[in-house]
Amino acid sequence: MSTVKETKPVLIIGAGVSGLALGNFLLREGIGCVVFERRSREYVQHRQRAGVIDTRAARAFRKRGLEDRVGGGAPAEPNLGFRVDGQSRPLRLSVEEHREGRFCPQQVLVQNLISVFEQDGGDLRFDTEVTVEDHERPRVRLGDGSIIEGDFIAGCDGNHGASRNALPEERITLHTHEYGYAWLVILAEVPAHQQTLMAIHRRGFAAQFGRGPRASRFYLQCPLDDTTEDWPDERIWSELETRFGEPLATKGAIVEKQLLPLRGEMISPMSHGKLHLLGDAAHIVPPMSAKGMNLALHDADVFADALVRHYKNDDPSLLDAYSDARLRDVWNYQAFATWLTDTVHDAGDATYRGEFRHRVARADFERLYTSGTANRLLSEFMAGLN
Repeated sequence: MSTVKETKPVLIIGAGVSGLALGNFLLREGIGCVVFERRSREYVQHRQRAGVIDTRAARAFRKRGLEDRVGGGAPAEPNLGFRVDGQSRPLRLSVEEHREGRFCPQQVLVQNLISVFEQDGGDLRFDTEVTVEDHERPRVRLGDGSIIEGDFIAGCDGNHGASRNALPEERITLHTHEYGYAWLVILAEVPAHQQTLMAIHRRGFAAQFGRGPRASRFYLQCPLDDTTEDWPDERIWSELETRFGEPLATKGAIVEKQLLPLRGEMISPMSHGKLHLLGDAAHIVPPMSAKGMNLALHDADVFADALVRHYKNDDPSLLDAYSDARLRDVWNYQAFATWLTDTVHDAGDATYRGEFRHRVARADFERLYTSGTANRLLSEFMAGLN
């Protein structure tokens, strides 16, 4: 018979951005927690993803005295580096608060969050598989069969993790949206000369984003049925140059290729008993919006505030409201992500959804340059302030 090995107030499953941010936020507030991660430290610290901390997330770190310790990096540029039909069309964002955001590759943010959490005495356990045993009376079972109990479980382990697997299907609603095309995602040893470079072109969308001083992520819009074998290195470099409309200054080694079908996903509700979902465990947005990492940080901020109110004021109101409040906010950003993703792809590629949608998208895109109101709305979403 399994016995309870230990107890912790908050059991956090997953050492991604939301789990590590939540752990650090709780540690600063004196609330005990433990973070479980099934992957190795090496894997977690080096997986490469998005790279901009928006203004709202930067403020969440600042209010807990963590901004300089975990969110370092250059200020987010107020310009989006678009190239349209091979011509440079930089778009300046009009919201001054956007400058509070920081350019910080996700692996750097994760490494910083791990370092600060452990320096401050946090309990972080890698290579630890857990199963949610009970989300009404929070219990998780470790791989050795022992059980750890707590007051709450924070499910921060993605859309295929133990937290999602613990949810009875009849108690959740899954909303999904398929965009109908994919991105070929390339990691290459090529330094980025600007934070954002995005091409709107009749052959499809393309982009380059820096991932540290010596690497970049490149993205190429492609059909869903393409494979990585369809894209040898020579074709990749040629297509990038065609869509950008200029030669690439550097062509380094390509170290990774993968196909990413663009999709959106929402789980409702985000709370089940004492189990609360954060980040990709609850919602997925297409990478064009640059909101996946930031929504995870927003979740951690709101959930940490709710736990502080519960433990320090014996007031469960924010915990009770967590799911509804986050769903309202995330649906707002899903709407933004859908609009932006459709606009930049349709504005270039007229073959997928036709000439009518292509011309509508071009009109939408041009309005960002000519209308202060349209530009400000985009800027507010990019800063996480809408």
